[in-house]
Amino acid sequence: MARRIKVLIVDDSAIMRQLLTSILEAEGDFEVVGTAPDPYVARDKILKLSPDVLTLDVEMPRMDGLTFLEKLMSGHPMPVVMISSLTERGCQTTLRALELGAVDFVTKPKVDVAAGLQEHVTEIVQKLRAAASAKVRPRPAAPDRSAAAVAKEPLPVDALITSTHKVIAIGTSTGGTEALSDILMKFPSDAPGVVAVIHMPPGYTKSYAERLDRSCRIRVKEAEDGDRILPGHALIARGDRHLETFRSGATYSVKITDGEKVSGFRPSVDVLFRSCARFLGANAVGAILTGMGRDGAEGLLAMRRAGAHTIAQDEATCVVYGMPREAVQMNAACQILPLDRIASQLLLTAAPKTVNV
Repeated sequence: MARRIKVLIVDDSAIMRQLLTSILEAEGDFEVVGTAPDPYVARDKILKLSPDVLTLDVEMPRMDGLTFLEKLMSGHPMPVVMISSLTERGCQTTLRALELGAVDFVTKPKVDVAAGLQEHVTEIVQKLRAAASAKVRPRPAAPDRSAAAVAKEPLPVDALITSTHKVIAIGTSTGGTEALSDILMKFPSDAPGVVAVIHMPPGYTKSYAERLDRSCRIRVKEAEDGDRILPGHALIARGDRHLETFRSGATYSVKITDGEKVSGFRPSVDVLFRSCARFLGANAVGAILTGMGRDGAEGLLAMRRAGAHTIAQDEATCVVYGMPREAVQMNAACQILPLDRIASQLLLTAAPKTVNV
């Protein structure tokens, strides 16, 4: 029998600790080795019990969850899935936690916690299973990511060429907040237009886009129906809505749709990539990044067959090597690259080619 995944639950709510314990132990492949009402108790139990994965509330007594997470990831890095309420403040806190190294998050119900949490059982267990096998590395103190600092980062000369005819399409999930941020922060202000899907619930994508907009040289926003895809701009799919591209004459735009989940998700990377294959063809460049599951793999293959250059993040730099692995296995990727090389390759591939006559 396979070894069970050892979980430590950290939450100041006794009800939440009890509910999460019941949910996980009912699955059979989890062992809740302990619970903690605050970070100080959690610290001692981590050292004593050596859990495989930690669930963490974002607002904790005695020490807030973010401070604890930052200390944990710099001194004793381990997989963390945060449990967060969907409030504006909580949303910002969640995004900050992902920046600090949390693998993923689950939205904590606002009311009727017992019934609400039951609706998230599948999400909770899937994300904890993925997190338990995620690659987690020590996080040093956060670097200066001001606009001035970003502007000084070197890029290959060829990557600075402006293209108004190419569109960069990116899909990601678990671990993707930092992966997508890493790529977009390296783009110059005149980079080709970007469309991106990241698996996030409603409310988080707008705040995430706003945070990226403050840090990047390109403009970043949550996509709205009819937005044009323009150089120097990135459009992030809204949580719980599909994002598709379409062409009108010589211009590219996006539409927001409310269809059924595809590959288990809405927004779905497959939906975005298939629309790119249909309407953009060789004028698109696609990249599939870290993430759980297989959403986007078939769409990336459709893009490649339509003439687009396609890239998959390599296993060594993925937090969870799920989506890229599926794409690689079906030969959907023209290139397999580490995260730190993807931005420059996207820009280089999307740059217009000079033809000698």
